[in-house]
Order: sequence, then structure tokens, then C-alpha cells
Amino acid sequence: MSKLTDVPKRILIGRALRSDRLGETLLPKRIALPVFASDPLSSVAYAPGEVLLVLSIAGVSAYHFSPWIALAVVVLMFTVVASYRQNVHAYPSGGGDYEVANTNLGPKAGLTVASALLVDYVLTVAVSISSGIENLGSAIPFVVENKVACAIGVIVLLTVMNLRGVRESGSLFAIPTYVFVAGVFIMIAWGAYRGLVLDDTMRAPTADFEIKAEHQGLAGFALVFLLLRAFSSGCAALTGVEAISNGVPAFRKPKSRNAASTLALMGLLAVTMFCGIIGLAMASKVRMAENPAHDLLLGGVPVGADYVQNPVISQVAEAVFGKGSFLFLVLAAATALVLFLAANTAYNGFPVLGSILAQDRYLPRQLHTRGDRLAFSNGIVVLAGAAGLLVWIYGADSTRLIQLYIVGVFVSFTLSQTGMVRHWNRHLAVEKDPAKRRHMVRSRAINAFGAFFTGMVLVIVLVTKFTHGAWVALLGMVIFYVTMSAIRRHYDRVSEELAASDGPSDDTVRPSRVHSVVLISKIHRPTLRALAYAKLMRSDTLEALSVNVDPAETKVLREEWERRGIDVPLKILDSPYREITRPVIEYVKGLRRESPRDAVSVIIPEYVVGHWYEHLLHNQSALRLKGRLLFTPGVMVTSVPYQLQSSEVARQRARKRQEWAAPGAVRRGPAGAGRGAGGTGGTTESEREAGREVARKSGRGVGRESGGDAAGRESGGESGGDAAGRDSGRG
Repeated sequence: MSKLTDVPKRILIGRALRSDRLGETLLPKRIALPVFASDPLSSVAYAPGEVLLVLSIAGVSAYHFSPWIALAVVVLMFTVVASYRQNVHAYPSGGGDYEVANTNLGPKAGLTVASALLVDYVLTVAVSISSGIENLGSAIPFVVENKVACAIGVIVLLTVMNLRGVRESGSLFAIPTYVFVAGVFIMIAWGAYRGLVLDDTMRAPTADFEIKAEHQGLAGFALVFLLLRAFSSGCAALTGVEAISNGVPAFRKPKSRNAASTLALMGLLAVTMFCGIIGLAMASKVRMAENPAHDLLLGGVPVGADYVQNPVISQVAEAVFGKGSFLFLVLAAATALVLFLAANTAYNGFPVLGSILAQDRYLPRQLHTRGDRLAFSNGIVVLAGAAGLLVWIYGADSTRLIQLYIVGVFVSFTLSQTGMVRHWNRHLAVEKDPAKRRHMVRSRAINAFGAFFTGMVLVIVLVTKFTHGAWVALLGMVIFYVTMSAIRRHYDRVSEELAASDGPSDDTVRPSRVHSVVLISKIHRPTLRALAYAKLMRSDTLEALSVNVDPAETKVLREEWERRGIDVPLKILDSPYREITRPVIEYVKGLRRESPRDAVSVIIPEYVVGHWYEHLLHNQSALRLKGRLLFTPGVMVTSVPYQLQSSEVARQRARKRQEWAAPGAVRRGPAGAGRGAGGTGGTTESEREAGREVARKSGRGVGRESGGDAAGRESGGESGGDAAGRDSGRG
């Protein structure tokens, strides 16, 4: 089975990389920007639209607040970027928000941040993919008609690309990300030139529409609440900022400086594009509505359910470049593609954070190990599965999914910046150098303002979005928190039980005696080999054990045992209900009860087949029996394998694979294969010794390969032979 899956695996993700090649996968800044910043950069494709959608509740008249909301988002973005630049210098190990909170605020705060980030990473994939599908669906009807299947297909594709390794996926994602950024800047520049210099009138395709306000004439607290909700929706532009601080180990040296530079560049690009799109949307009179079928009016009549509301960036591009123009098509394609690739931020953040949490024993240890391509493959697969499930549940609807968004982001923002304030306080208490103290005071002020600002935004997000779906994100955080706490308790309990004591203990005291039991069902070659092995062990007591499920066959077994004169006592256990496992387990437990200080060694003869389909023809009684015996204290289980002819054929195939060489690559065969050239037979003693050494090395290599085949790589470790379970079907 391993060989059946190995070829497709190598085709999909490439050949395995050695551990010492990890340095080759580190990212330069030009690749790190699209890898870690594709999420905040691509969010400008939907964040402006979310602002206008909320403001449309009060009608077109509320749109004039959008520049002020954009300004507030810009201030928040620069605050968060400046704060995280302090993080990457102070904590370059890659723990990011989790490490900051865990170190400075305690394990509970760290676990809260980790839960928030894990939820946010899953939502990043779900929202980005769903939004990209909707953008692509405006041009290709098939996509929007099968949006869930298409979204899950894109998730699978991104998963395979990331399994190939961070460096390779980053190189693939760099081109569309840079094309998108360049396209947006060209659109902003050309739109500004047309509007300010040429004084052209740019009109969006929805410029002639009217908006039916759900609540007209909002004022006072209602208006403030609406503006705060629009601001919280616009804060979607900040998602993914924390990914760079979590991914510092993936940067080339100097890691902290490169990460800080990438963070600053990302913030500058994101706010410029966000403000530019908002400004062009206002200039071209873009109209958006949460329920376009009823709230968008053309000539006083609702546009109806057949109307497809295009994203803001698409409408602005049509107004600036013209519908169907080359630049319009390039930007539309780049927007859809970069929204798909924005999920790559989560694909690089989630596995790294999962590895750190696994190292701290909050997640299964399998998430800590790297895969064949030196990526955290298990974390990538877990992220893909969770995001795919979320897309399926919510029908790949970005409007519904985005309501769950950004809660986790601002939880991590706030706790991380609060932790950084305590970090600087702790260092200031011992630092005496005036220059370093001035730097620390400035950094503390930045982090303190960031903690206050992001904390205020967190409250706004919770108040304005809780009933619209934010409660689902909070529930996900609670589930992660409880699960990780339970996993940590399990690992702590296991570690405590496994810890070796300094003094004498029951584990260091030698057993009084060893009672060996060989399980048999009939006398054949595997049985005789197991008995010979058991005699070699020189146990204090040795007996053979069989289960009587068929009196006729049991009688034949006794007669054959006596005829051969085997000098090992044979004990027969009755089994009126034709069970194999239970009588053996009860007998072994009885031996332990009679002599608690004795060790019981159960020896199981097994035979090994060489093809996976042969497993279906044999029962798995020995495997079941071994599984049950694992839970019996003081019992040791030993398997004595016997390789059948099919496994020998598999071993020969392994030998041929190992010894094969291209023509001309080997000039002389192994010793003993034949005489010297020309049939002279004239080989010297040194040549013969060299040939024997080659043969010995070849034999060891084949032994390892064939052992793998026999034990399970090619044969699967067939355990359904004769170990107490009669292969004739009585088991």
C-alpha cells in the first residue's frame, strides 16, 4: 500500500528533502511579502465594499462618512504595524502573539491568543476563497452556480501547492500578488489623473441606481452605532497583519530586520490601496446594498433577484479603465487570483503556530514534525479540512462568513500589545543604559497606544457584530481553548506517569521469574520456529498454549505433538463459544494473579505475505490479540515472523531495485557471480575479499529493505496467521 501511495505523493508534492536543506527554504523579502502579506493586501478587494454595504442601510446620504471611516482604518493600520515591528524585534522565534502573551501575561492569556489565531486562520482561508469564487463567478457563470464545489476544489489545490514547501508556493504566488498590487496602483493613478487633470466624469455601472434605505434619517446613538459597525467591517483590511510576526523564522537573516521591513511595506501598500479604492468609489458613485434585489432601485423599481452585485473594486475598475478593456480584464483576473492566494497567509501561519503549540503540548505532537518537503504538512492538512468544512456549512457565502471575521484578530492584537507593555516594563526595571531606556520607553508608548486602540476596536467589533455571526467565532475560540487545555492535561499526566524515579522502583526490579507462553493452533513451520526461539530465551517456565474451538482438530494437534515428542508442555483451553482472544487473555491474567512478581512473555508465530491483497484472505486474530495484551500489565508480547514465498518474491524485487544500475555504471559484478573476464578465473585474494565485502554490504541493505517489506511496507505485516487464531476460519 505504501508503494501504491508513494508515486502519486511524489508527483503531487515532489521528492523528499533532507533536514539539512531547511536553510534553502528560507524566504527573501521579495517572496516573503506575497507569502505573508497576501491576506491584508487582498483584503482591499472586499473591505471597501463592506464599509459601503453597512452605510447603505442609511441610504446614499451616509456614503459621505466613508472617507472618515477610511481614515480611522488607516490610523489603526499604522498603529498595528508600528506595534508589531516591536514584536518581531523582541520575539524573533516565530511565536508571535502567542509567545508574547504566554511569556508576559501567563499561559491562560497565551492559550486565549492561540485559540483566537487558529480560528482567524481558518476563517481567512474560508473568506478569501469564497470571495475569490464570487469575483470569478461574475465572469464565469459555472463557478457561481457551483460555488461550494469550486471553493473546496481551490482549497485542495492550495493545500497541494503548500505541501510542496514554503519556498515553492511563495514563488508561485508572488507573480499574481505583484500583478494585483501594480494593477490597483495603476487604476488609482489613472483614475486620479482622469479626475483631477483631465476632469473626466467616471461613472460606475451602478451610478444611476438608487438605494432604498432601511432606516432613514438616522441620528444620535443610532448613527454612531452605524458608523462604528461600518468601521468594524472596514477593519477586515487588517486581517493577516500578525502573520509576519508569527512567521519570522521563515525569513532569511537578519530575520527580525527583514520581517520588520516587510511589515512596514505591507502596511504602506495596504492603506494606500484601501484609501484609493474608497476615493475612486466615491468619485464614480458606486452603489452597494446588503440586499441588492430589493434595496437597489433602477428607475424606482427593484433590480430583482437576477441582478448580480459586483464587488466595489470591479465597479471602480470598469469606471476607470472601461468595461472589457485590457487593463480591466487583467485587474479582474488578478483580483480573483490574489483572493485565492490570500489564503496562503493562513497556510503559512496556522502550521507554524500549530507546531509551536504542539511543542508546548497544547496540540497533538504530530503537528510539530515537518513533512517530506520540510513544511508542517499535518498542520496544512488540518487547516484545509477545517476551512473546507466551514465553506460547506456556509455555502461559500463571503457576506455571511465575513461576519465571523476579525474577532479573533483583535483579541490577539489586544492581548499581544498588552503583553508587550509588560515586556518593556520588565526590561526597564533592570536596564541602566540611557540610550536603551529611551528606545524601550518609545517602544512601550507605541505598544500601549496599540493595546488601547485595538482593545477599543475589539469592543466595537463584539458589540456591532455579535448578533450578526461573531458569536460563532467566539464559540470556536472556546472550543479550541477547552480542547487544547485537555490535550495539555493529558500530556502532563502521561509525562508524570512516565517520569523515571531517582531511587529503586518496581520498574527497575528484576522479575522473579519469566513465564513464556507460545500460542499455537497447529504444528507447522511457523510454530516450530516460534518454539525454537522460545527455548533460546531460556525462560524459567515454558509452555505451549492452544484454544479448543474444534475437538477434532485439537485431537489431531495432541497426537501430532506426542508423535513428534516435543519437549514443551502443551495446554489446551476450552472455548465453548469459539472465541480465541478472550480465553487467552483470561489465562494470561490468571498467571499474573497467581504470581504478581513474574513476567509473562507471550510469543506469537505469524506468517508474512508479500502483497496487500493477500491480507484480505487471512484473518487478523494475532493483531487483535496483541492489541488486547497491550492493556495487561506485566505481559510482554513477541512476534516471530515467518516469511512466505510471496514475501520472498517481494524481497527479491527489493534486491533488484537496490542493485540495479544504469549500463556502464558498474564495471565488475559481485564476488561469486562468475569468473574473471575471458573465463580465466584469475581473481586475486584481495579482489575476492573486496567482492565479499560488497556482498556483505549488499546483503545488509537488502535485509533492511526486505525487512521493511515483510514488516509492513510491502506486505503490511500480516498478523492473521496461526497465532492462536486458526486460519481455517474458526476465529
